[in-house]
Order: sequence, then structure tokens, then C-alpha cells
Amino acid sequence: MPPEEFLRDYWQKRPLLVRNAFAGFTSPISPEDLAGLACEELALSRIVAHDRAGDRWQLRHGPFPEALFPTLPNHDWTLLVQDVDKWDADVAALLPAFGFLPRWRIDDIMVSFAAPGGSVGAHVDQYDVFLLQGQGHRRWQIDTSPNPPVHYRLDTELKLLQRFTPDHEWVLGPGDMLYLPPGVPHHGVAEDACLTLSIGMRAPSAAELLGDFVDTLAAEADEGLRYRDPDLAVPADPNEIDAAAMQRVVEALNVLRMNDPARLGDWFGRFITTYRSPGTIAPGPVVPRIEAEWQLEHGHAWSRHPLSRMAWRRHGRGARLFANGEAFELPVADARRLASAESLDGATYAGLSQAGRDAAFALYEAGHYQVATDEEE
Repeated sequence: MPPEEFLRDYWQKRPLLVRNAFAGFTSPISPEDLAGLACEELALSRIVAHDRAGDRWQLRHGPFPEALFPTLPNHDWTLLVQDVDKWDADVAALLPAFGFLPRWRIDDIMVSFAAPGGSVGAHVDQYDVFLLQGQGHRRWQIDTSPNPPVHYRLDTELKLLQRFTPDHEWVLGPGDMLYLPPGVPHHGVAEDACLTLSIGMRAPSAAELLGDFVDTLAAEADEGLRYRDPDLAVPADPNEIDAAAMQRVVEALNVLRMNDPARLGDWFGRFITTYRSPGTIAPGPVVPRIEAEWQLEHGHAWSRHPLSRMAWRRHGRGARLFANGEAFELPVADARRLASAESLDGATYAGLSQAGRDAAFALYEAGHYQVATDEEE
């Protein structure tokens, strides 16, 4: 299916099951490695267990001790780990397959391992997700009815649906993939021990956008811009907030509003490259610029930090490159090249303009790039 057809007919419109989406697929991560990752202090991990007899759900958050996993039962539990693409380069290697989507829209790859019968319950996601089966088999049920009921159970901290009436059902095997747009109730249950990779989208809520937008406006506001009433007339009632007063409030707020598309674009670029970030980038060991450039000229390369998020937008005759909330003024070619490059070698660095090389070195100093090891090169 051409990407244009998928975006026209399915994206944020209706689900799509793709059999053998990844032919001959072998999971890039094993259940054992996933369990090891769930023991890491900085990994975001959860275990969801279901007691079928009493229909009770239990949620535990990691990190987990290694000794826990051998004690778990052989059924009805699921381990979920977020942002596995930030930890495992083989998992991250799946992302180019989704290059028909804006890269800044893709959030992470979550990987789940489920023992037979394992599930996280019937629920609704408010973002697009591609559910790729890695190992074993999972039975998916979905409800595509218009305006399905979305009322949550009150007896668990998980946001599980009180009622779920599926109208489609499939069993997915390795390489099969199910796309779900936002708001489609779904329920997945492991037929056997299985791994599922979930490629999820960034979808900030209107409240999140507004909150950050207002914070930015307030931080940049001129204290001299205030409510004014030079046209004030004697009020009929001094205790009434009348229509004229409310009109002045609107005018005061409109002065703050970002009417400049460039300012609005800068705000969004900074916001979206930091939104739901699983961590921060700390500067690593750096060498003086002359030495770093000599290394690039003589066969070394810089690999991009897995937590580095970049996007760019046109700005006047040039562009702005955004990297985890920071902005750089660059020619369009440089911004495009840096945003897409997972690594920088000597030829790529030399092909940048002076502004591009300055930005690249500033990103290197900030930790966005690290000198690649021999294995990475």
C-alpha cells in the first residue's frame, strides 16, 4: 500500500490489520533482555497482573529486582517497558520503516512481554499506535462502533473500560501488525508467551499545549503591558464587572497572544522536541574543537545520543533547528541534514556551512553527539 493511500484512508480514521507487514520478522529484543532492562533504574517499566477468579488487576512499577522474575506465575501477567528504542539500537532500527510519518510525531517503541493469558485489559489510547507482533501470538479484539462507551472502572488504578463490546477479532503472529487510530477500544490477550512492540505517536493534549503556551507567554511578557481603561466612564454600579471591562480584558490578553507565526513556530519547535522526554542529555567528555574536527577528518564519527530529539522548520530564508528545546538559526540544507543524521562523519561535517558546523559542535558539547566506538563505526 502506498503511504499516501494509508494516510488518506486509514490514518486517524479507521484500524488496519497488515498481515506479514515485516516478512520473516525476528524480534530485535528477547524476553530476557527486556526483563534485564526493566531492572535498570532509569527505565520506565510496569508489570500488570490479572486475577481472573476475582477479576482483580494489580499494577507494579519498576525498577524490578532480578530475583522477581523467576517467582512470577506462568500465566496472566505482562511486563511493559517504555522507550526501548532509546536503550536498544536494534529496536530503534525499526523506526525508518515508519519514515512516511513526521519523525517528530513518533514518540517511542514500547515493548511488552506477556505470559500466556497476559493482558493489560480493555482500554482506549488517545494516540495512534502500530502494534507489531515480535514473538508468539496475541489475540486482539477491537470495537469500531461509532461513539463507543468510554467509562472507566473504579476498582483499579489502570484506566480500564467498564464495558467492552468488540466487533473485530484477530490473532497476530510474528511480523503481523495492527494499526489503531486514537479512541478505538481494544483488548489484547497473549495466546502463548509473546512479545509485542508498540510504536506510539506523540499526541499532546490541548491542555498540555495550552499550559506550555501560556507559560511561555507569561515568561516573555513585558511587565509594562497591563489592563488599561483610559475610556473609563462612571459605572452604573461600581461593584459590577461590566461588558466594557470584559472587552478591555480581551484586549489585554490579545496583546500577549503570539500573532507572529515565527514566534509561534519557535514555541512549538521547542515544546515538541522536549514533550514527554524520558530523560535529559548530560554533556559527556569533549575535546577541543580543533581536535574534534581533526578526528572527524581522520575517520572518526559522532553518533547521536538516543535521547536527542531534533526537528526543523523554515524561518524566513533559512531555518530553525530544534534540539531538545534549543534552537539554532541555520540554512535549510544544514537543518535538514542535522535533523535526519543519526551520525556525523567527516564528509557530512565538512559539507555543512560555517553556521552548520558551529551548531554541530555546540550539539556535540551539549551531549547530543558522542564519539562513536569502533563497533558503532
